[in-house]
Amino acid sequence: MKKVISLFLIFSVLVLNSSTAFAFLGNKNKDDKNEKPVHIVKPEKKTKVNKRKERKQKEENQKTKEETSREAEGMYETKFPVINSQIEYEDFNGEVTLEDCIKLAITHHPSIMSAISNAEIYKTQIGQAWANYFPTLSAGTSYSRNDMLMTMGGGAYSSMMNRKYDLFYVPTLSADMLLFDFGKTKASADMAKRTYESTRYDAETSIETVIYNVKVAYYNVLFAEEQQLVYEDTVKDFELQLKQAKAYYEIGKKAKIDVTTAEYNLGNAKVNLIKAKNTHELAAAQLANAVGIPELENVILKSKLNTKVYDVQFDKLLTTAEAARPSLLSAKKRMDAAELNVRAAKRAFAPDISGFASYNRGGQRIDSDNGYQFGVQLNYTALNIYLLKKQVDQAKANYKKLVADYELEKQSVYLEVKSAYINLMNSFDSLTVSKLALQQAKEQQYQAFRRYQVGLGNAIEFKDAENTYLNAQLSYYSNLLDYNVNAAELERVIGAPIKETEEEL
Repeated sequence: MKKVISLFLIFSVLVLNSSTAFAFLGNKNKDDKNEKPVHIVKPEKKTKVNKRKERKQKEENQKTKEETSREAEGMYETKFPVINSQIEYEDFNGEVTLEDCIKLAITHHPSIMSAISNAEIYKTQIGQAWANYFPTLSAGTSYSRNDMLMTMGGGAYSSMMNRKYDLFYVPTLSADMLLFDFGKTKASADMAKRTYESTRYDAETSIETVIYNVKVAYYNVLFAEEQQLVYEDTVKDFELQLKQAKAYYEIGKKAKIDVTTAEYNLGNAKVNLIKAKNTHELAAAQLANAVGIPELENVILKSKLNTKVYDVQFDKLLTTAEAARPSLLSAKKRMDAAELNVRAAKRAFAPDISGFASYNRGGQRIDSDNGYQFGVQLNYTALNIYLLKKQVDQAKANYKKLVADYELEKQSVYLEVKSAYINLMNSFDSLTVSKLALQQAKEQQYQAFRRYQVGLGNAIEFKDAENTYLNAQLSYYSNLLDYNVNAAELERVIGAPIKETEEEL
């Protein structure tokens, strides 16, 4: 009986273990079905670099850059003949003037190259318009085999049986040429020429914008240099004050608060100096970007902020702007092109007189026969009176719009010249006042420092005088910066340089 019970218990344990194992396997298979398959992303195959193609593309890009650079030089030297723009960065030896930066920007800045290339696109349209008067040539050859249907009887039928299958070789050469179209082609060519001249003035606008940006960036670097020097001098003054305060404190002539105040003033001045250095580095990077040459960031600037008085009169400036402002001249050319477009649209009603000629040689053999034809024809091509009338109306409306745009540009030029002139005069007056304030602040700072040296002054008096002198210097250089920037802005809006006098501010 004990053996039977033991066998029964062993059998039960085996059954339970096997059920558990099957249940585990069933759950595992179920989980495997729910799991998403893992996709291994294969690395992309590296395409083989065609070095020959890259070298050819690089040579073409360099050639295009040189051509547009020469074009920009010619446009720039026409308006500013006093400066030769044919110069390279390697010629400067790490030192550049404002004129040097302008020269480099003229031949390196991408926006100028883009504007000149855009003008060249429209230049090709002039030739495309005149191409209507050039002949159109056609050439070709044909081969055919004809299986003729014979319906004749008798002897005629018998004589044609040998010619049932005919082979024909027909080489053909033909030409068509427009002789006269009552001025339609000329009007289209004149319109394309005015459009091209407009884009040339747009390119000049791009050049002057780049020049203005270079000047502003250059002046900002000079201002940042002066600002850094001011803060360096301020740090030196506060270091001297701290040294003096410690000496007085050691002999018991000054209180501890003078030393603490001097230390605070020195720390604050050092923080301002760090910010000034960062501003200087940022201004240098902006100048390199304005010129289009990253290496220019580390050069030394040889020019200084201009302190000469400009000889400017508003009436003369406005007259110069009306004669030389590229954006105004561009608007005028667009208006002229629209007027010619009206003329071209009206002449679309006229017919075309053209000549044609062709020569054929062929037959059952290539040289078995030949023929030719020539003549003159008068024709209307797809004449739609209503469509042509509406195209004329569209051209007239477009002309009216561009006339209004031209008048609007004239008003904008007047406002910009007036604003730039007022800003220059205001900065001139402000600069005169700030220069006087700088002299007074310098004298006050000197007196305060001398009083502190002999023990008559205190730290607060010296700090106030030092800060007043600091702010006076920054104000003077800020107004000098505005004076130079406003002069550059005035040159930009009139489209020509302004004259300097020998008088110093």
